[in-house]
Amino acid sequence: MPPIAVDIDLAPRLRLALTRLGRRLRQQSDGDVTATMLSALSSVDRLGPLTLGELAGAERVQPPTITRVAGRLEERGLVQREVDERDRRVTRVRLTGEGRRLLARSRRRKDAYIARRLRDLAPDDVAALERALPILERLVGDDLDSAGRGWGPRLRRGGGVGAPPGRTTQ
Repeated sequence: MPPIAVDIDLAPRLRLALTRLGRRLRQQSDGDVTATMLSALSSVDRLGPLTLGELAGAERVQPPTITRVAGRLEERGLVQREVDERDRRVTRVRLTGEGRRLLARSRRRKDAYIARRLRDLAPDDVAALERALPILERLVGDDLDSAGRGWGPRLRRGGGVGAPPGRTTQ
């Protein structure tokens, strides 16, 4: 399919709006947990217990980075390492109860922030956002699994991160 013409101002305006929204949402977080830590917690919550290599792939960061992040999460009692029953050389990280509670609090706070902002909009604007949401999800590569969970690429066990079937990057 040939590329479509895009208004020259669209990309920078969209980038700026999403960057500002992301910043405002990060400001709704718990003070001592970084955005990187919350993202890793969300991946473990969404994908289940993961090896550090799988988590690095899901987060699209280098293994040394995820090792540090997982260490900080473990120090705070938010994840726990567990040895794989089939291969004792493999360890996985899984959420603890405290990690699950922290994620729930963070999500509630961020959802409440967005809900407050949405209440200030006209009904037509809210409807426009509802129509745009699937497009934004595709734009950032979000695919929902069969349980309706999303926010990120699907992880292929042992194989890293892959694009959805039939999708390519250009």
